[in-house]
Amino acid sequence: MSSRRIFLSLSQQSGLEQKYIQEALDSSWITSGGPNVDEFENKLENYFDNEFLVTALNSGTSAIHLALILLGIKAGDEVICQSMTFSASANPIIYQGATPVFVDSELDTWNICPEYLENAIVDRIQKGKKPKAIIAVHLYGMPYKVDEIHAIADRYEIPVIEDSAEALGSNYKGNKCGTFGTFSILSFNGNKIITTSSGGALISKSNDLKEKAKFYATQSKNNTVHYEHSEIGYNYRMSNICAGIGLGQIQILNRNIVARRENHLFYKELLKDIEGVKLFEASSNYYYSNYWLNTILIDTNKGKNVSRENLRIAFDQADIETRPLWKPMHLQPVFEKYPYYGCTVSEDLFEKGLCLPSGANLSSEDKKRIEKVIIAFFD
Repeated sequence: MSSRRIFLSLSQQSGLEQKYIQEALDSSWITSGGPNVDEFENKLENYFDNEFLVTALNSGTSAIHLALILLGIKAGDEVICQSMTFSASANPIIYQGATPVFVDSELDTWNICPEYLENAIVDRIQKGKKPKAIIAVHLYGMPYKVDEIHAIADRYEIPVIEDSAEALGSNYKGNKCGTFGTFSILSFNGNKIITTSSGGALISKSNDLKEKAKFYATQSKNNTVHYEHSEIGYNYRMSNICAGIGLGQIQILNRNIVARRENHLFYKELLKDIEGVKLFEASSNYYYSNYWLNTILIDTNKGKNVSRENLRIAFDQADIETRPLWKPMHLQPVFEKYPYYGCTVSEDLFEKGLCLPSGANLSSEDKKRIEKVIIAFFD
C-alpha cells in the first residue's frame, strides 16, 4: 500500500496565500471583515463582470440562510429544494422554521426535474401552501436546466436561490453559474474549486441587498456609537485571514478548472470500453461543467461481484478515497417526514453512483494508481 493516500478533492495552493495572510497578521486585522475581505469581494465581482454584488461569508450554508431571510421566509412557509444534494442546501430551511418540499432529479443533469418541480408547485398551491422559494443546485459542477427551471419559477412568481456551491467556473449557454438566481451562493470549503479554508458568498443584484446581507452577517448592529440591535443577527462574516487565502486562490481559479476538466478527459479515456460503467458528463454544448467531482454510474453484476460498493472498497484498499453520490434528502432520517415529489431517479443514482478523485493536484502517478485499480477490478 502506498504511503500517500489519494484524496477525493484536495485544494491546490497557488503559493501566494501566505503573503495575504501575513499582511493580515502584520496589521493585526485577525477578525471578521477587513481589507482582505473587501478585496476578495471585489475580485469575485470582477469575475462576474461587475454585474453582481458579492458578500463574503463564513460558509455557503450561511449564504443560503441569509438568502432565505432576505426573501422573508419565516416559520410555516414552504421552500422547494432539490432532493439530491448535500444537507447544507436544506438545513437553513429548518433554521427558519419553514418546511422543505423535496423534488426528484432528472437524468440529463442529475439536478432538479422541471416536470416534478411544477407538479410540486401546483399541488402545494392546491393545498393552500404556495412555496415561497426554490433552491436549485448545480450538482458536481453541472448546471441545472436553467431555462426550464426559471421559466417555471417565473410563471408562478417564485424566487430561485441558485446553489452554486460546486459550480464556480461552470456556465450555461455561456452565462456563468452564480448569475441566474434571485440570490446565488458559492462555497469555498477546503474541497472546492478554490478555497478560503472555510467560507462562502452570497451573490445579489443590488447594493441595498448586499448591505442588508452584511448587516445580518455582522450581528445586525445598528449604526450607533454603542451596540444596539433592532433585529436578530448572525456571526456570518468571512474572516480577514480566510479572505487572504481566497485572494491567493482566486489567481489560480482558471488553472484549477482546466486541471479538473483534464481529469474528466482522463476518466473518459480510461472508462470508454468498460461495460456497465457510465461517466457523468454534459448532455449538450449548452452545459459547461467545471467537473468539480468526476462521477460514474456502475451497473450491479452480482455474478461478477461488480457493484458501486465493491469498487469503493477496492479503491479504499489501495488507499484511494472515493465516495457514494449524495444520499437524497428525502431518504435522510432527519428529513423523511417532509413532502417529496418524484419517482426514484435520485435514489437510483445514489445506489449506483461513485465520486472519483478529482483534485486539481492529481498527478500522473496518482492517475496510474487509479487506472490500476479500475483495470484490476473490472478484469
